[in-house]
Amino acid sequence: MAPEDIDIIICATVTPDMLFPSTANLIGHKAGATKAWGFDLSAACSGFLFALKTGAQFVENGSGKNVVVVGADKMSSIIDYTDRTTCVLFGDGACAVLLQQDDECGIMDSQLYSDGAGGDFLCMPAGGSLRPASHDTVDAKQHFIYQDGQPVFKAAVTNMADVSFEVMERNQLTADDVAWLVPHQANLRIIDATQRRTGLPHEKVMINIQKYGNTTAATIPLCLYDWESQLKRGDNLILAAFGGGFTWGAVYLKWAYDGNKYA
Repeated sequence: MAPEDIDIIICATVTPDMLFPSTANLIGHKAGATKAWGFDLSAACSGFLFALKTGAQFVENGSGKNVVVVGADKMSSIIDYTDRTTCVLFGDGACAVLLQQDDECGIMDSQLYSDGAGGDFLCMPAGGSLRPASHDTVDAKQHFIYQDGQPVFKAAVTNMADVSFEVMERNQLTADDVAWLVPHQANLRIIDATQRRTGLPHEKVMINIQKYGNTTAATIPLCLYDWESQLKRGDNLILAAFGGGFTWGAVYLKWAYDGNKYA
C-alpha cells in the first residue's frame, strides 16, 4: 500500500511534539500520506483502545478505507528522574496498526469508560490553559508526571480486570475461546489481576513490560508487534487498558490475518 492510499491517521498520545499542529499531521507529512487527514487523541494509557475504536468506526461507516492508528509516547520528556516513584516505571515507544474493512474479523465488541473524579491522582499538573508554563510551575516541577500510587493501583486492578471480564461475559467467551489477553503494560500485579479475573492461563497473556516499561499509548500495539508471528486469522483477543483520567476499557478483537506471513 502506498502512503497516498492512507485516508485517516489517528495518533493516541499524551506527549505530542507540540500542542498544535497535531502529531498525526506531522506523521502524515513525514510518511508522505498526502491525502490523509488526522488528529490526536488523548486518553493516557487507554489512548490506543480509544483510538482503535474511533478508527474502526470510520472504516465501518465508509469514511475511510485505510485508517492508521498510532500509539506513541515519549514519556522520558515528562519524567522527573529524581522521583523514584515514577521514573523507573515509564519508557518511550511508538507503534501503529492499519485498519481495513473485513466482514468476518475486526472489533467485535468493546466497552470504554472514563471518570474525571480520578484526574488528580495521575496527571501532569501544568502546561495547559489552567496552569500555563511559568517560572513558578517549572520550579514546582509541575510539568512532570504526578502519580498518587495507591488510589491509582487500586482503581487499575479493579477496573481493568472487571471490564475485561464484562466484555468476555457479554460475548459468552470462556478462557478456552480467547487466544490472547493483551493488557496494558503498567504493572505486573495489575496484569496478573486481570489474568485471574478472565480465567486465562499465564501462557495466554502478552507481557513485555520487562523490555519497554510503561510506554503509555504504545504498550498494546507493541505487544501485538512482538507476538505478530504467533497470531492467526480468527484468533480472539481481549485488549485491556487503564490510564490517567481515569480512563479504562476492553476490546474484543478478532484478528484478521496470519501473522507468520508478515513477521
